Amino acid sequence: MAYRIHEDRLGAAFDCAADDALLRAGLRARLPLAYECNAGGCGSCKFELLDGEILDTWPAAPGLSERDRGRHRHLACQSRPASDCRIRMIGRGEASEAPTPERVGAILEAVEDLTHDMREFRFRTDRPANFLPGQYALLSLPGLGSTRAYSMSNVANDTGEWQFIIRRVRDGVATSLLFDLRPGARVTLDGPYGHAYLRTAAARHVVCIAGGSGLSPMIGIARGLDRLGPQHGGSLDFFYGGRSADDICGEMMLRDLPRLGGRLRFHPIVSNEDSRWTGRTGMVHELVADLPDETFSHADFYLAGPPPMAEAVVSLLARGRSVPADRIHYDRFF
Repeated sequence: MAYRIHEDRLGAAFDCAADDALLRAGLRARLPLAYECNAGGCGSCKFELLDGEILDTWPAAPGLSERDRGRHRHLACQSRPASDCRIRMIGRGEASEAPTPERVGAILEAVEDLTHDMREFRFRTDRPANFLPGQYALLSLPGLGSTRAYSMSNVANDTGEWQFIIRRVRDGVATSLLFDLRPGARVTLDGPYGHAYLRTAAARHVVCIAGGSGLSPMIGIARGLDRLGPQHGGSLDFFYGGRSADDICGEMMLRDLPRLGGRLRFHPIVSNEDSRWTGRTGMVHELVADLPDETFSHADFYLAGPPPMAEAVVSLLARGRSVPADRIHYDRFF
């Protein structure tokens, strides 16, 4: 059953199924709704319920403050309709060039171990995989009552292949289920989503900065840049931070990108002292700080990783090096 949702700020209306989130249904209707994490953490998709009834799927979501709750605000990513509704989004979204998200069934075809706790998963759908490099999808796993956001590590293709580099989280329910899946298992993909996709309008230098499983969208960005070929003209500095030598991977994936060639530089760093490690030790933003001033003046920066890493990198770029916001691309996850 579907309900009619009227959004006052845009003066637009869309249909939302009873089992769908208001945010995702609105985005599928091509409305420019504000959002980032799609998982209840960032608070970007807050709205006021002006009329009607909703089901709040996560009442304790950290994206809402006590003040928000006192003002009867909700998160569109955690709200399902229980009737026709009239809402007013708090934040303003922007029109996107990204493909329209859709929900599709997928089959797990293969997995590959990359490190002791990271794997690349390859899923197949019966329709083309349509997304921009750096975007993410929401996975619904057997036995999990909610979705999880994972970024694609490959690029769009007509064969329906979706790849994800995912790190196993200690005591994590979703990744435990995911790492137990065997080829042939069926899941549901909902996507693409995300604003941190590769910009191709200008042939600027590209800097990718990743930590942990933030490697996945950054590999996607690199593969997208490689697909553009030498005519794009930009080069790539790729930074990757881990705790120890056992966590570092990704370089071989990058070296397999033939059209990047000499335009690629890989900069790994580990945060813990490790006798097996001969490279830099420290935090990844400290390594990024060594880039030439010219890079900060002209490059596009893409980043993904744990929130503390992202905050440190954004602080360096925006406040330390005065990089404009329209050249810093990341989606906040929690």
